Amino acid sequence: MRVGNLDFCAGVGHNKPAMKFLDQCKIFIRSGDGGGGAVSFRREKFIEYGGPDGGDGGRGGDVWIEAVEGLNTLIDYRYHQHFKAKTGVHGMGRNRSGAAGADALLKVPVGTQVLEEDRETLIADLAELGARVLLAEGGNGGFGNSHFKGPVNQAPRRANPGLPGVEKWIWLRLKLIADVGLVGLPNAGKSTLLAAVSAATPKIADYPFTTLTPNLGVVDLTPNERFVMADVPGLIEGASQGAGLGTRFLGHLERTAVLIHLIDAAADDPAAAWRAIRHELEAYGEGVADKPELVALNKIDALDGEARAAKAAELQVASGSAPHLISAVSGEGVRELLRAAHARVRQRDRPPAHDEAAEVWRP
Repeated sequence: MRVGNLDFCAGVGHNKPAMKFLDQCKIFIRSGDGGGGAVSFRREKFIEYGGPDGGDGGRGGDVWIEAVEGLNTLIDYRYHQHFKAKTGVHGMGRNRSGAAGADALLKVPVGTQVLEEDRETLIADLAELGARVLLAEGGNGGFGNSHFKGPVNQAPRRANPGLPGVEKWIWLRLKLIADVGLVGLPNAGKSTLLAAVSAATPKIADYPFTTLTPNLGVVDLTPNERFVMADVPGLIEGASQGAGLGTRFLGHLERTAVLIHLIDAAADDPAAAWRAIRHELEAYGEGVADKPELVALNKIDALDGEARAAKAAELQVASGSAPHLISAVSGEGVRELLRAAHARVRQRDRPPAHDEAAEVWRP
C-alpha cells in the first residue's frame, strides 16, 4: 500500500463495514441436569436370583467459553441470548449408564471478559487465543438401584435423581486486543491515519463523530515488524460525565502499550485540545492515563512553516514533549511516528533483563 511518498505493506483489515460492532451484552447460561438413576431387576429365564441391575444416570453438560480467531464483535449474542447444555440421559436396565449431556460452547473474540450479573465481579478474562474457561458445571447423574444393593437390602427399589445444573445471567464485555491506541478530539484525523497505514476501511467524513465504534487495523512496517492499531471514537470535553459518546469505548485502550494522541493542526488552541483529552483519560482511570503517550500534530500539510513551528512549540509546552508533525493524507512524518510507536510496543514485549550475577552460586 502506498501513502503519499511512503510505502507500507498491506495489513490485514480487521474492520468489516457490513458487520455491526457490539462490545457488551448480557446472556443467560444453564448447565445440564444430571440424568436419573434407574430402578430395574434382572428377569431372565433360567436365572433364579436376578437382583437389581439399574444403571446410573449420565452427567449433565457443561457450559464453556472459548476465545477464537476471526471474531471482533459480540453481535451474535444480541440475537441469541440463552445458552443451555443438554441433560444427561437417564440410567437403564442391565446396568447401562446414561450418556453424558452435550456441552454448550460460547465462542467469543480474543479480549472478552466475563462478568457476574453485577457487572463488577470478574469471572474470566480471555486475553489469549484459545483460552477456554468453564462457566457452569453440569449436574452429576443419579445412582441406579444396583448401587444400593447389599447383604441386608438385596433388592433395593430406589434410585437417585440427577443433580440440577447451574443457571445464571452473566455479562460479556469485549476489550479489543491492540498494541497502539489512537485518541483525540472528533475530526482529529484518527480514522484517516488508520486507513492510511493499514488495510482497515473506517468511515471518513468532514463532520464530528464520524467514527461511532472502534476500528482495528494491522500496521506492517516491514515483513517482520507489525502491530495492531485501534481507532477509538472521538472524545469531547465532559465525556467522563456522559457528553458525546462518553467514555464507553475507552476500555479498549486498557490493553494497549502506547497511545498516539492526535491533535488537529487547524485547531485554534492545540494545547487546550490536548488538555481536554488528558482530563478525560484521567477521569476514566483504569491506568489509561498512565500509558506512554506520543503526541502528534496532524494535518500539518495545511500550515506553512511558521505556523507549524508556533503550534508545535505551544503543544510542547503543554504536553512536556516535542510533538510529531505528521500529515495522514500526504504521509509526511507518519513513518517516524509509527517507528516510535513500534519501539514502545517492543519495549513492552521485551522480556525482563537476565541477571547473571544473581545466579552465581555461593556456599
